[in-house]
Amino acid sequence: MTIVQSGYEQKANNLYETEAWATEALLRQMPDISGLSILEPAAGNHKIADVLRKRRAKVWTADIMTYARNHDLIQDFLSATGHINDAIITNPPYGAGNRTAVKFVEKALELCPGYVAMLLTAKFDFGKTRLHLTRDNPRFMKKIALVDRIQWFPGDTSGTEDHAWYVWGPAISGGYSKLLAYEGRAA
Repeated sequence: MTIVQSGYEQKANNLYETEAWATEALLRQMPDISGLSILEPAAGNHKIADVLRKRRAKVWTADIMTYARNHDLIQDFLSATGHINDAIITNPPYGAGNRTAVKFVEKALELCPGYVAMLLTAKFDFGKTRLHLTRDNPRFMKKIALVDRIQWFPGDTSGTEDHAWYVWGPAISGGYSKLLAYEGRAA
């Protein structure tokens, strides 16, 4: 399969809304999240947060700006301080060469000793400059490859790139066996 350019012109703070099925695919591979406090730091219009709330999670939304829905906090996540004990789940901005996504993952792991789940490009783990986040990271648990493509914008076309959820867990002695799972739209 060839990845093709979408022809879409990217803009600063552009809104990429994650389809509900993609978050549901993550949750099929995660422990029960009911009752957990979860930060969604790139919340956009709360598409991920809405799915998490349906699973009875307590979700706090934040973003660098307001889109159509208000957030609990307006902030640049990369400047955030403090701790989020249970989980951070988001579709972060990627930036050129995934450099912004790397910073998001690093910041989330710094702030959260619990679960961290990031929706990233399927090849995110291929970069040798990111091995500290995946292969060499004892908290890295799982990559959940999405076998269906996400449609980011309205219309009849599907997405032009493959994505996966990357999941880190609480620190445990000896680290985790790295798992690869496959998910897609529910049948």
